[in-house]
Amino acid sequence: MQFIDLKAQYQHLKERIDKRIQVVLSHGKYIMGPEVEELERNLAEYVGVKHAITCANGTDALQLCMMVLDIKPGDAVFCPTFTFFATAEAPAFFGATPIFVDANPTTFNICPLDLERSIQDVIEEGKLQPKAIIAVDLFGLPANYPEIEKIAQKYNLKLIEDAAQGFGGEINGKKAGSFGDIATTSFFPAKPLGCYGDGGAVFTNNDDYADLLRSFRVHGKGNDKYDNIRIGMNSRLDTIQAAILIEKLKEFPTELKNRNRIAKLYDSIISKKIVRPFVPENYVSSWAQYTLKVDNRDSLITALKNEGVPSVVYYSKCMHQQTAFQPVNLCKNELNISENLSETVLSLPMHGYDIDVDKIVRILNAD
Repeated sequence: MQFIDLKAQYQHLKERIDKRIQVVLSHGKYIMGPEVEELERNLAEYVGVKHAITCANGTDALQLCMMVLDIKPGDAVFCPTFTFFATAEAPAFFGATPIFVDANPTTFNICPLDLERSIQDVIEEGKLQPKAIIAVDLFGLPANYPEIEKIAQKYNLKLIEDAAQGFGGEINGKKAGSFGDIATTSFFPAKPLGCYGDGGAVFTNNDDYADLLRSFRVHGKGNDKYDNIRIGMNSRLDTIQAAILIEKLKEFPTELKNRNRIAKLYDSIISKKIVRPFVPENYVSSWAQYTLKVDNRDSLITALKNEGVPSVVYYSKCMHQQTAFQPVNLCKNELNISENLSETVLSLPMHGYDIDVDKIVRILNAD
């Protein structure tokens, strides 16, 4: 059994993907070829924004946002502590200070109440300039943007949506990737929409941001490729990966329906003693992972493994506990909910193809 069955996906799309790759091999435009622009148009249309700018990976997407928003030393950037390292790494890379915020105990996403408390603490202390919020769509569920956007506006902060896990999710019909001032996604193979290598994208409705992004991702170039008008980076999506993603995006709505069908099946037969994922009313999750909260995690992992069922822990250590962030962890609030999640969460196989849910749940319910 596969945790994420990329082999089944490829077999289903093989003819279409192989044909697309062959077109690229024939025209030979491997860097910034026509498929890159085609993919960007398709992504913008799917998400419902004016601009989608692809790049080399999801971490670069976040770093490009930091460059566009001029994040720098002395700035405070608020982000969840229960997330992947890249979320906090991006502002830290530019010398800003990540301020870690606790999770909501029900959705596992960044808690708006703790977010506002953290902002007020930084303002009161007066050592850092509050600059931006990075909210993560954890495990496929969009963060609470109706509340987070209010907080961002109240304190005049920029809002970045990290939709790497949430691509395909929705709130009231509005797609993940369209919230805040600017948003990112990753096309890492394990993501809801992934390529067969590395890739990423940034989404925005801001024309000026889009112009900057297109410049920054290619060494800060101007209209002339040999006239670099600012310091940028080398972060271009390969044409072959764009070609693959064009076909995978076409199939993505069907895969998303299957992910939600599988999640509902998990929900319906997993013991009520186990804390299952919660999706608020009017929200849609893209189910990057189906993540439980359990007290007997180690024994469950062993029981599943003995029956050939893979499981994964996201994330066993919070950001504020990471060695790299010990010198900069200035959060005054306790982060107990996130610490508890890191000790109790467990993710089960989830993808858009066949999963033996009955077998998995029999093991869970028997342990």
